[in-house]
Amino acid sequence: MATATRLGKIAVAAVATAAGGSILLQPSLASNDRGTSGHALESYRNKINDLTAVVPPRSVQESALIGASPVNPLDILVVGGGATGCGVALDAVTRGLRVGLVEREDFSSGTSSRSTKLIHGGVRYLEKAVFNLDYKQLKLVFHALEERKQFIENAPHLCHALPCMTPCFDWFEVIYYWIGLKMYDLVAGSRLLHLSRYYSAQESVELFPTLARNGQGRSLKGTVVYYDGQMNDSRVNVGLACTAAMAGAAVLNYAEVVGFLKDEGSDRIIGATIRDKLSGREFDTYAKVIVNAAGPFCDSVRKMADKEAVSMICPSSGVHVVLPDYYSPEGMGLIVPKTKDGRVVFMLPWLGRTVAGTTDSNTGITMVPEPHEDEIQFILDAISDYLNVKVRRTDVLSAWSGIRPLAIDPSAKNTESISRDHVVCEDYPGLVTITGGKWTTYRSMAEDAVNAAIKSGKLKPTNECVTNKLRLVGGDGWGPAYFTVLAQQYLRMKKSHSGKVVPGVMDTAAARHLSLAYGILGEKVAAIAQNENLGKRLAHGYPFLEAEVAYCARHEYCESAVDFIARRSRLAFLDTDAANHALPRVIEILADEHNWDKKRQKQELQKAKQFLETFKSSKNAHFHDGKHS
Repeated sequence: MATATRLGKIAVAAVATAAGGSILLQPSLASNDRGTSGHALESYRNKINDLTAVVPPRSVQESALIGASPVNPLDILVVGGGATGCGVALDAVTRGLRVGLVEREDFSSGTSSRSTKLIHGGVRYLEKAVFNLDYKQLKLVFHALEERKQFIENAPHLCHALPCMTPCFDWFEVIYYWIGLKMYDLVAGSRLLHLSRYYSAQESVELFPTLARNGQGRSLKGTVVYYDGQMNDSRVNVGLACTAAMAGAAVLNYAEVVGFLKDEGSDRIIGATIRDKLSGREFDTYAKVIVNAAGPFCDSVRKMADKEAVSMICPSSGVHVVLPDYYSPEGMGLIVPKTKDGRVVFMLPWLGRTVAGTTDSNTGITMVPEPHEDEIQFILDAISDYLNVKVRRTDVLSAWSGIRPLAIDPSAKNTESISRDHVVCEDYPGLVTITGGKWTTYRSMAEDAVNAAIKSGKLKPTNECVTNKLRLVGGDGWGPAYFTVLAQQYLRMKKSHSGKVVPGVMDTAAARHLSLAYGILGEKVAAIAQNENLGKRLAHGYPFLEAEVAYCARHEYCESAVDFIARRSRLAFLDTDAANHALPRVIEILADEHNWDKKRQKQELQKAKQFLETFKSSKNAHFHDGKHS
């Protein structure tokens, strides 16, 4: 009761989520909007949601960066196109600042596409806060729950609430988890998604048919179900980049920072030398402040400015595996807070398949991390204790590893304490670094970074932060029934092998997929499928259409086959074998869009196949006598 009273007295700082934007050389706010956040918000909403507008071509974005000179610099140049970097670009541009962003690979090519796909407040942090009387941990939970609700509201087509079931095998666990999750509800307050509740053992197996009623000499006493959020992470990230571009930011993927430009007198960083990795061209761009949002690679950016910089990243590996849909029911996840060896495991329905994970182990920093076989096997062994189906290595459709950039504040007195929260610092003049944190709180992390950049560069924004009420492109006007518009008004026109055009219905699965992946912009994809005869599915058993490849090349900066199979669609993450089968057609369409010659097409196929080999599905594993080796 004392804990509840204490929780009730803690102020909740409401923060939000959503999109990103940056104005590069011409602030887009009208003069009568200046200084008024409400008017600014409406102005940006209108600009982002203009269905006749398109994102500026990549060549235009590069020209805008080249045009930033010492006498007419950007306000902010962001390095890193993950969730945080794109969030920073959006926040800054919608404050009326002139913003550019460069990413050396593709948007969301790193950690941001390899997450658990959960938008969560942190049940485990709440447990630590209560038992350790840790007020700092409690504030983290409050803050994350605030952000969670706004995240879902600002990208409604890409996010949803997901019920998560916690199995209990003795009555103490029932009481313990019921009280703990009711406390989670209480802390959420007005940001609550749905109330948690207890289900009997019989009710539980009806909701989750593969849940074991008996295991390890114990019988299921029931489950406690609570709610967190779930997302399509890389599509949220790409949505942030496109929203920032629509708002006026110059965002450029495949653009690597190869060096910093410094003022000869003050030694302050005033710009960067960029290499366009597609053309090989190098150019200089200038900015009053550089924001380093390079995730696990932020130390390499810092050491580019100062070779003696103390490392602040402690990388941790998180491995996930994807299994067939029958492992978990649609619309219900399973989370075990403490397995027999004390770790957390989960199984979550995601895009028609089941994601299971995860691990938390020390790792090195690489561009494309790969899961180790023992990590995959740990996950399979852990979930098998709670299921009544045989868990087989041969069922693994895809497996991947992501690097969590756990941060140590270089200015902190105690550098042994690794934080799950984010860190913002400026340990070199003109270079503000933002790292750590988690997907759920990317928006408030971006806000903190922009505030630090404004202070560092003495910048003059035209209004306060508005991203807590700004929806991502495609989200404004979207509703759960939007897919019916696509199903009723569009056809999937398909070319047969003989070249004959065959009309087909826009079936519910395809319409629902376009609605959830693109929001109200799904109509533009459906129009391509109908009018350009690109209505065929790319892979058997999956709803991805040929039209999406063309759309993403034109409107989402999709520059390679890997960009599409991994981050515009999620085929590589869902099923590496299906992605392999889709590759030739994906490359054929991209070649038409980008005018690739045969040599480039061959290179794309080779690179994509190498990329897919890093996803350790059963197709990419080796077996002997039925056992993996």
